[in-house]
Amino acid sequence: MIHKPAQTAHEIAPIMANRWSGRAYDGNQPVSQEDIIKLCEAARWAPSCFGDAPWRFIVWNKFENASAWQKALDCLVPGNQEWAKDAPVLILAASVPNFTHNDKKNRWTGYDTGAASVSLCLQATALGLMSHQMGGFEADKLRSAFSIPEEISLWSMIAIGHALPESALSAEQAERELQPRQRRPLEDHFFTDGWQ
Repeated sequence: MIHKPAQTAHEIAPIMANRWSGRAYDGNQPVSQEDIIKLCEAARWAPSCFGDAPWRFIVWNKFENASAWQKALDCLVPGNQEWAKDAPVLILAASVPNFTHNDKKNRWTGYDTGAASVSLCLQATALGLMSHQMGGFEADKLRSAFSIPEEISLWSMIAIGHALPESALSAEQAERELQPRQRRPLEDHFFTDGWQ
């Protein structure tokens, strides 16, 4: 697996530094059902408003149901299909619109589902798996293919799998995957006592 920890300005937990969104998956190596359950369990324990857990995830495993997985892959935009075709697991992060305890509108569903998705991705890193969240998918196509109701919000598709070893990368993959990771400086995003 490609080890590409973030070069942070200040020390952070290794699990966070080591999580990155690679795109070179080993298409021949399945993700065990036990590991998939662990990913779901990590998401289940994410924080949410009132502990309501508005998220809903659909998991497609190429090694368990190749035709359903292919239907999910076909809902990605072409640029994402190009590399995600080798990810053995695809996951849709979605959410219900209302609180379960009072059926009132929950305006934090996207925020909470994002927290659950990050928990899932951090668990993937802990298991030695790679994850990549994608906004590039066709929501209407997903709804039609999998009978997802219109009121359900569709936030992200997540590719999960084992990374190709560095020695197996094509020249194009190596150029893309081995680039240094970058982020803008802290002061661009974090302010003290007021906006900027």
